[in-house]
Amino acid sequence: MKGRQTMNERVADRPILVFDSGIGGLTVLREARVLMPDRRFVYIADDAGFPYGDWEEAALCERIVELFGGLIAKYDPEIAIIACNTASTLVLDDLRRAYPGVPFVGTVPAIKPAAERTSSGLVSVLATPGTVRRAYTRDLIQSFASQCHVRLVGSQSLARLAEAHIRGEFVDDAEIRQEIAPCFYERDGKRTDIVVLACTHYPFLANVFRRLAPWPVDWLDPAEAIARRGLSLLKVNGTGEEPEHGDDFAMFTSGNPDFSTRRLMQGFGLDTNLGLQLVSDGNSPTFA
Repeated sequence: MKGRQTMNERVADRPILVFDSGIGGLTVLREARVLMPDRRFVYIADDAGFPYGDWEEAALCERIVELFGGLIAKYDPEIAIIACNTASTLVLDDLRRAYPGVPFVGTVPAIKPAAERTSSGLVSVLATPGTVRRAYTRDLIQSFASQCHVRLVGSQSLARLAEAHIRGEFVDDAEIRQEIAPCFYERDGKRTDIVVLACTHYPFLANVFRRLAPWPVDWLDPAEAIARRGLSLLKVNGTGEEPEHGDDFAMFTSGNPDFSTRRLMQGFGLDTNLGLQLVSDGNSPTFA
């Protein structure tokens, strides 16, 4: 017979939300599960709004804040991880103001660790155009990498190519090579030695990047650091029990992920049949 839940059991029941515009946040989810095996996860893909780089900033900010109102009311998450550089650099402060009871973990370009690790002093930040445009990104450079030469490289196509690649679709090497080429440059006999992957989609292409790069560099993936920050905000789960993968699921704002996406989610242990209550007309997300 079920008795009254203890506080530890209630903590264990509250999921961790992992949010992205598409499937790039799976790179963060993968690391979060390693560090937090005793937690449940709900993955939110705002695929109806993908790609975020095409949005006007005020409209995108309003969309995400409104979307989280429904998610928080429905799931009462213990924490929410914004596994998207574009969204984090735009809307993180607004989310924290709107929902002060929820700890939010953002994803921002790993410029500080890149500046600490570089030997040549030449660092590239490979990002979406939206992240490149943000004053937030430039403030990070000014604060943590003023002694380095940091090149911002905005790609219109790589997030889409990464999604295609991880679904098993053909991706043209020449197209990827063209997108990453500006990351590689030389000054005073030195070469770029670190490329910051400032979009959570990009690590899906990391092995392709390594193969196509004109010389070896450190491709800096922030997923583990994001997961560690999330872990630091959790209360102790006294149950000590690891949830079954079936307890985790994915929601898509389109309400209709295609077969290859469903198969990918299942490969990550995410049920897609539980996540179709959330629908969107492409502008104002609501729960059906």
